[in-house]
Amino acid sequence: MKTVLIINLLAVSALLAFKSPDLPISTHTDGGAYKLVWSDEFTEPGLPDSTKWGYEVGGNGWGNNELQYYTARRPENARIENGKLIIEARKEAWEGKNYTSARLVTKGKVEWKHGRIEALAKLPTGRGTWPAIWMLGSDISTVGWPRCGEIDIMEHVGFDEGVVHGTIHTEAYNHGKKTQKGQEVTVKNVGTDFHLYAIEWTADKIDFFVDSQKYYTVEKATLGSEIAQWPFEQPFFLILNMAVGGNWGGQKGVDESIWPQHMEVDYVRVYQ
Repeated sequence: MKTVLIINLLAVSALLAFKSPDLPISTHTDGGAYKLVWSDEFTEPGLPDSTKWGYEVGGNGWGNNELQYYTARRPENARIENGKLIIEARKEAWEGKNYTSARLVTKGKVEWKHGRIEALAKLPTGRGTWPAIWMLGSDISTVGWPRCGEIDIMEHVGFDEGVVHGTIHTEAYNHGKKTQKGQEVTVKNVGTDFHLYAIEWTADKIDFFVDSQKYYTVEKATLGSEIAQWPFEQPFFLILNMAVGGNWGGQKGVDESIWPQHMEVDYVRVYQ
């Protein structure tokens, strides 16, 4: 019995040594029934894994009058180094725009319906930065936005540093109508520390988390069960991006002296 106890203690010590105690550890509100079904740990340096990520490209403002041009397979804007995904916005002339950045998507590669989706990330700061970790419904190509649905796991605008937003948009509830459903939470050291941004999504509700704190829940029973109210019964794809300026990110202007700025992502994991 003593030998078994010693072995168990050694195993626990090794586990604690492997997982740095200053990083938040994922917890699951359903008692641990979720299983990891997909992840990107960003261990291989270079460009993002093309079997997992595609790029959305262009400088059309993306519906928000954003200032950046999103490029494809350009390491200056999206690369993996030191075990982290770096999405970097740069002040440079490109295709008629004065900023470049990247918008990575799992669209057409992998999509999910329900589960826990989480990303451990460190955010950019400064006026004009607008990083996001979010999801769109897989039928966006046929029904458009906002009918496809949108889940914003994390949004942060640099002029309001430390305030993180979790939001959903639907045909009935969206920012165009000023009826979107969401909540904000204050997070310390968003630009210097990694924090775990997550949702837990079921047929009935979506819970929003930062680290181990659940700060918002949106429920189907409250919003309604019509597709216009609750379009979350279909697969969604994941998006990681960093915008510059725009209707929200640029509300207080853009500080032209702060660039380049970047969002670092340690990992992305999906459990079902």
